[in-house]
Amino acid sequence: MSDRPKKKRIGEALVEAGLLSEEQLDQALQGQREQGVRLGEYLVREGVINSTVLVRTIGRVLGIPAVVLRHGLIDPSVMALVGEEEAQRLKVVPMFKIRNTLTVAMAEPQSLPTIDALSRLTGCQIRPLFALEANIAEYTKKYSGDNVDVDVFLASLSESDVQVVEGERVDEGPITEIDKLVEGSPVVNLVNLALLTAVRDKASDIHIEPSRTGTNVRYRIDGLLRELMNPPPGMHAAIASRVKVISGMDIAEKRLPQEGRIRIVAEGRGIDLRVSSMPTLLGEKLVIRILDKENLEVRMEHLGFRPEALAAFTRVLKQPHGLALVTGPTGSGKTTTLYSALELLRSPDRNLLTVEDPVEYQLDQINQVQVQEPIGMTFARALRSILRQDPDVIMVGEIRDEETARVGVQAALTGHLVLATLHTNDAPGAVNRLLDMGLEAYLLSSALNGVVAQRLVRTVCPSCQTKYYPTANVLDAAGLTDRSGRSFTKGSGCIECHNSGFRGRVGIYEVMEVTDVIRRLVHEAAPSHVIMEVLRKSGVKTLREEGVDLALRGETSLEEVLRATRTDEDGTDAASGSPVSDSREAA
Repeated sequence: MSDRPKKKRIGEALVEAGLLSEEQLDQALQGQREQGVRLGEYLVREGVINSTVLVRTIGRVLGIPAVVLRHGLIDPSVMALVGEEEAQRLKVVPMFKIRNTLTVAMAEPQSLPTIDALSRLTGCQIRPLFALEANIAEYTKKYSGDNVDVDVFLASLSESDVQVVEGERVDEGPITEIDKLVEGSPVVNLVNLALLTAVRDKASDIHIEPSRTGTNVRYRIDGLLRELMNPPPGMHAAIASRVKVISGMDIAEKRLPQEGRIRIVAEGRGIDLRVSSMPTLLGEKLVIRILDKENLEVRMEHLGFRPEALAAFTRVLKQPHGLALVTGPTGSGKTTTLYSALELLRSPDRNLLTVEDPVEYQLDQINQVQVQEPIGMTFARALRSILRQDPDVIMVGEIRDEETARVGVQAALTGHLVLATLHTNDAPGAVNRLLDMGLEAYLLSSALNGVVAQRLVRTVCPSCQTKYYPTANVLDAAGLTDRSGRSFTKGSGCIECHNSGFRGRVGIYEVMEVTDVIRRLVHEAAPSHVIMEVLRKSGVKTLREEGVDLALRGETSLEEVLRATRTDEDGTDAASGSPVSDSREAA
């Protein structure tokens, strides 16, 4: 096949995508012939398109996932499987290995001889990705060599992508920039690299853990931890000290837990980080929570509510006073739902106050109070003080004890709309939990407007989605009796989703709107299963049923729904995983 048709197909794809005009394409074809370079290289060199757009377009034309190589995507240790000389000859960069599959960036990913050569050389199955030849040459050089000096490598990384600014304090004025600790230090660059990679990959947390062989750095994406890097031995104390210094913690105190905050500028935007340190036998473990407002979705219609469930929850929030609860395990998105509710209720003629531990995101036109238990600023005490601030809407970050529950119910009964979270498995369970705390049934029945139980399920990666057929055991657990060969959707795994098959998460919701019938059951302190039976007869779907509907629409897999939900029959909690089951790939 001649070179011209291949170039023309890429050019036509750029034209069809509206990224290039016909005139620009003709000029580019002439220019690349005169200069003797590839069409894409010419377009990037002339500034017509950027390399990321080019890579994605070529990937679509080839029908192969494409990637722009950068630090954090490549495990330096796997370069030894191929070697620098072979990597340069074959124009490849081995990126990472998962079990017996080696993911490789290739300039010619459709070359079967190259794939066969890599398979013989490494003894692995090869998963090819497309990358530009210049990008491959750059990173082959950076990651090659048996005696690579990691300190020199880290010191060469750019610091300009991450700017650390002073630890944020709620009661102070505008933040100011501070000098970097040990300018140019490999430790500074390693911490900056970890922060930047986590922000780019939309991670929620970074874990920095000591081990007998060095340091493990992992980050949490879509609810699951993934390995990010393994700095060499001897660097852990310096890494921990760097993080503690920029977050305003005491670096001399290593025997007690500490907490701090950092504000950084990454990817051109301000991001807040919350840091927690914990002494372990091998050294200090640090966890950095990433609070990126760009990832905060505060419009309720975008959270995943079905129209019927959203209408019911909106009716609960539109009540002039009363108690509205959001329940679920840690990490199920309860705070985001409450922030979305506040967004719905926010207006110039209302006074909205929150009491949180901690305040995760600062919201405009809302007065937020931070709980500080060491000095006696508890939820209950803050809530009592808030009642003297003439509030219309009060958000309580979490009801943890009888005192907080009682003050919240009293506030709801005296003309305030109170929003709060609670840890229960389903919506009816919130009633029994509050009664178990010591609340009287007649007070709770008068105050309660509604309860939302929720979970987060991972959504199928659009870049690698494929059809599959669940086993009979999975269909039975999901409550599906149809054996007509219905296929479902899952991800096969790609670079875009870190080979997990999932990218992003969406909520599933079980909404209990307190009607006259439900209010009477609450007043009678009816068991949860009785309330649930009444809800289901009225058309309310359980969390698992909501998740199965999501899987039927192809947005997630049935196994993911089983992992995230539980029923009384299977006894599987969302936090503990799901029954192990296998699946058959679609032919």
